[in-house]
Amino acid sequence: MRGHRQDLMPERKHLTMPILLALGSVYLVWGSTYLAIRITLESYPPLMTAGTRFIVAGVLLFGYLKLTGVPTPSGREWTASAVIGALLLLGGNGGVVYAEQWVSSGIAATVIATTPIWMVIFSHVFGKHSSRAEWIGVLIGFAGVALLCMRGELEAHPRGAAALVMASMFWSFGSAWSRHLPLPKGIMAGAAQMITGGMAMLAAGMLLGERPPETLSLRASLAVIYLIVFGSLVGFTSYLYLLQRVSPALATSYGYINPAVAVTLGIVLGGESFTAREFSAMAVILAGVVLVMFGSSRK
Repeated sequence: MRGHRQDLMPERKHLTMPILLALGSVYLVWGSTYLAIRITLESYPPLMTAGTRFIVAGVLLFGYLKLTGVPTPSGREWTASAVIGALLLLGGNGGVVYAEQWVSSGIAATVIATTPIWMVIFSHVFGKHSSRAEWIGVLIGFAGVALLCMRGELEAHPRGAAALVMASMFWSFGSAWSRHLPLPKGIMAGAAQMITGGMAMLAAGMLLGERPPETLSLRASLAVIYLIVFGSLVGFTSYLYLLQRVSPALATSYGYINPAVAVTLGIVLGGESFTAREFSAMAVILAGVVLVMFGSSRK
């Protein structure tokens, strides 16, 4: 009932300082992680590294919470955490890491910007009816993705394109479903999901034949540390905090900020390029996301 009331109440009444800080984290920090992921792939295998990153972050967070007296999750809560952790991390983040073997960080962030659009669809599945403006935003967003897939990196690397689209779907479905499962209270949910989801990513990497790297670069290793501290401990826990306190639409609103951050960093620091057509596609996608957000706030 509390979650239902939150969806109907004006978001501005909920914008406390902790929520604003959490939003700033997912807006800026997560925008930078796309380039960091690209750098880790210079030396590390994708899924095994991502899984290890989340397990380390989850164990550190779990240990801290236990020291502060937070109770250990029950068996039911661990099971729910494993389900959502697999969807968000193996399906969501794993798809991004896998795709960035071929696709630039800016393109990856642009496709993942469709997350709020998928959120409308999956929230509808779970009984949250969407407005006409939201559905129009969904159609516009998908048109932008179609434009992005024409004659570019995604057309040249269909595996990367499919992985990114599936990543958006898994992340959105997991985010919508998480509000209906018995997850641990507070930030312990993040620790449990990072541990279980990280284990799923590690197992998937091993099944796909990934092996630890023979040589390591300092640049890639620093990127892994950055992802553990900022991408996981700061960014992921901030996102889970938002899911528990604001509407799914606001929690996933990072989708229209991350691409601008990722594209800028990719061009300035990563030596990537972004064509006029790709900028146009990003504008169309973000227009759809903004319309989704507007439709949600009007309700």
